[in-house]
Amino acid sequence: MAKIKNIAIIAHVDHGKTTLVDKIMYHCHTFRESENTGDLFLDNNDLERERGITITSKNIAVTYKDTKINVIDTPGHADFGGEVERVLNMADGVLLLVDAFEGPMPQTRFVLQKALDLGLKPCVVVNKVDKENCTPDEVHEAVFDLMFELGAEEWQLDFPVVYGSAKNNWMSTDWRKPTDSIEPLLDMVIEHIPSMEVEEGTTQMLITSLDYSSFTGRIAIGRLQRGILKTGMNISLVKRDGKIVKSKIKELHVFEGVGRRKVEEVQAGDICALVGLEGFEIGDTIADYENPEGLESIAIDEPTMSMLFTINDSPFFGKDGKFVTSRHIKDRLTRELEKNLALRVNATDSADKFLVFGRGVLHLSVLIETMRREGYELQIGQPQVIIKEIDGVKCEPIEEMTIDLPESVSGKAIEMVTIRKGEMLSMEAKGDRMVCKFLIPSRGIIGLRNQLLTATAGEAIMTHRFVEYQPLKGGIPERQNGSLVSMEKGQAIPYSIDKLQDRGKFFIDPGEDIYEGQVIGENSRGDDMAVNVTKTKKMSNVRSSGTDDKARIIPAIKFSLEEALEYIQKDEYVEVTPNHIRLRKILLTETERKRNKSN
Repeated sequence: MAKIKNIAIIAHVDHGKTTLVDKIMYHCHTFRESENTGDLFLDNNDLERERGITITSKNIAVTYKDTKINVIDTPGHADFGGEVERVLNMADGVLLLVDAFEGPMPQTRFVLQKALDLGLKPCVVVNKVDKENCTPDEVHEAVFDLMFELGAEEWQLDFPVVYGSAKNNWMSTDWRKPTDSIEPLLDMVIEHIPSMEVEEGTTQMLITSLDYSSFTGRIAIGRLQRGILKTGMNISLVKRDGKIVKSKIKELHVFEGVGRRKVEEVQAGDICALVGLEGFEIGDTIADYENPEGLESIAIDEPTMSMLFTINDSPFFGKDGKFVTSRHIKDRLTRELEKNLALRVNATDSADKFLVFGRGVLHLSVLIETMRREGYELQIGQPQVIIKEIDGVKCEPIEEMTIDLPESVSGKAIEMVTIRKGEMLSMEAKGDRMVCKFLIPSRGIIGLRNQLLTATAGEAIMTHRFVEYQPLKGGIPERQNGSLVSMEKGQAIPYSIDKLQDRGKFFIDPGEDIYEGQVIGENSRGDDMAVNVTKTKKMSNVRSSGTDDKARIIPAIKFSLEEALEYIQKDEYVEVTPNHIRLRKILLTETERKRNKSN
């Protein structure tokens, strides 16, 4: 039987996981020399490339010294924790990647906790040792302390370490002595990561992820725990609720390089993909046909945030998108539920509104962004935190937040967090920057990133992860300024925008089409104001000197999707179409809004 090692690479966002996987593939000659595919082969969808983050986990396999190594690249954001919890079930050990300057960060902690709980063997890689002012030895200590704090066992605390720079393609056991390749890392994997101990017994495999092919339909992926699988074999599918469904495997594939290879038989311990099964879900067990035994299903943390998804009913609906009806949106959300385990969808009393629950604003905005690129039009309500009742007390989710920012502006940031009911845990200087830790309600984080970036001239780096539910902390101040709302449908005229600039900041450019009820700017005062920017200048024949000044228009503020979701208030929607993100009032005419207010 071939030697097989299954490793997952875990790290905080942007510490270099995907880059490292690239270098492992090059070292093991997964590509021919001529086939330089550019950087970051595994960030293969547009969204991942644009944001520079991993969103869905990927599998690749390389062969090194007669050992097959299955590598799983995992996301670093706590918002995609559902993705991580699933795929760690396929691994025998983890490579914990830590930045030599930043050290272990909040999301490192989140993923590492999951890995230690599953009893996986950690190996540590201190990456980016070519950064100036970095402290590899102190980072090694910090990782040890973190593992101890997370309750690692003795054999887990006895972890091997390599140092290096994935970007510059070298690893070494001593960071002062660079080598010319990443062999020390691969040698560490072969020496320290255990191969899976295969038990005696009938076939068992837990389905931990899904793939889809337009030719063969849904494909089940997982690691075979025991027994063997063969093409054409009859099997039983043990569902989460214990129900048993009989099925048959049409094709078997194992991972090879960045692709898959069709095989006739799979040995226990290997990660494989099965084609031809009907009606399976993530967390089901593939078991023996005659006497099936189920494995424990995957437990996933609860969602902490909800948003209302509804059809686009603005005056501009259907201009951009292909899919605009509630049936389209419902089908798309149902499809997403199959592979996105941390997501929940509830129906509401209206047929065209859906409550979607997720891990955080980022988790849900990635789904919205994907839908918008596929040609969907929809409207999203303000993100709401899920309040639970525990022992008769109303409780809300609390997160641990880390802000890394220049020392000179740290006072302003701390003040902003404490107004939002944040408690400071610690504050330490790193070079000329400060790293501050807080405990803050999830409600307080919505909309905080924008304000922080404005206050720190774009220098703050903010990360957060869910900790626990605690009793409600009381009111949190919302956005201070009201909205500028359009009174008319038409085209925005530069002359009108120019005359209204002292009233607030605009979100629209001159010449853009707008409709009544669209939020076109932020008022400089606290209440909403209806304005007309479709008025042109009256052309009379009386001219006085000096009145025809040039219109000087300040560039419009353009929101990204997350910023728009965090910006809106209770009575507003974000309208999302393939080409536009607009903000609007739920009630479009001013008379409706006034009537609603008086009620």
